[in-house]
Amino acid sequence: MPNYLIRFGTMRCHGIFSWSNTRQPLRREEYVIVRSDRGLEIAQVLCQVTEKDKDQFPPNIVHGTIVRQMTNDDANEYNRIHYHETEEFQTCLRCIAKLGLNMHLVDIEHIFGGERIVVYYLADGRIDFRELVKVLATEFQTRIEMRQIGVRDEAKLLADYGDCGKECCCNTYLTIMPPVSMKMAKLQKATLDPSKISGRCGRLKCCLRYEFPVYEELLEKLPPLGTKIRHEDAIGHVVGYEILAQQVYVEMEDHLHKLVNVSEIEILEKRPHSQHRSKSDKDEESGDIPPHKGKKS
Repeated sequence: MPNYLIRFGTMRCHGIFSWSNTRQPLRREEYVIVRSDRGLEIAQVLCQVTEKDKDQFPPNIVHGTIVRQMTNDDANEYNRIHYHETEEFQTCLRCIAKLGLNMHLVDIEHIFGGERIVVYYLADGRIDFRELVKVLATEFQTRIEMRQIGVRDEAKLLADYGDCGKECCCNTYLTIMPPVSMKMAKLQKATLDPSKISGRCGRLKCCLRYEFPVYEELLEKLPPLGTKIRHEDAIGHVVGYEILAQQVYVEMEDHLHKLVNVSEIEILEKRPHSQHRSKSDKDEESGDIPPHKGKKS
C-alpha cells in the first residue's frame, strides 16, 4: 500500500497517509479527501513516500488514510463550507463580545466532514472559554475546539507576501517556527532597525536564520577581534570583518585602518572567538527575541 506526504488543514499540517488504490497513483498537488484524527479533511498531495524516506520524518508525524480523490461534489461542498465560515466567524465574534472575554479571534476552521469547528485565538493568558464553547456548540451543532496560538502562528494563518515580494515562508513550507535572535542579524550586518528586520508577525524575520550557519562557518576562518597580526612588515590588530569577502579590518600601529584579505596577513597572537562575544549576544541565543510589538496581520 503506497504512502504519500500530505498537506492539510488551515495550519498546513503535514502527514503520511496511506492510499489503498494501487492501480491509481496520485499526482503531485492533486487534492484528495483524507481521514485524520480530526475527521474528514481536504488535503493536497506533495509526494510519494518510500520506506527509505520514512526515516527523514519526525517520529510524531501525523498518520492517516486517503479516502478518495477529490470530486466535483467535494469541491462544491468545500466551497459551501468555506462560504459559511465568514458567517461563523462573525457569530463567534458576537459571542465573545457578549461574554466579555479578553481574547482576539484570528480564524475559524470548519472541518470538511463536519466533525468539528476549530477556533484560533490570541490571548495574553489563560481564558475560561467553557461558556463560549457551550454557546458555539449549540449554535453550530458540532464539536468546538479552541486553540490558542501565538503571533507567528497568526501570520501563518493570515499573512500573504513578505518584503521580498514572495509568499511568506510560514504561509508556504515552514511547519516548525525556528527561533531567531538578534545575534543573527548582527553577524550578518543587517540593519538593527526593528521595523526593517521584522516580519508580518512583528518578530524577527525567519530568513535571518537561513544563512546564519554559513556566516558562522566563514567566521571561524577569520582571526578573532583583537588578534595581533603582521601585514606588509607592519604590526596591527583585527578590529572588524567582512565575513563573506573573507577580509578583515586591521588597525595598524600608526592608528590607520586597512581592509585586507585574510590570506595577506600573518597571525602573531590569536585570541579565541568566545572571548569576544558580549553577554547580550549569549543571552539572545536562548530563543526568539521580539524586537518590538508589531501590528498584527
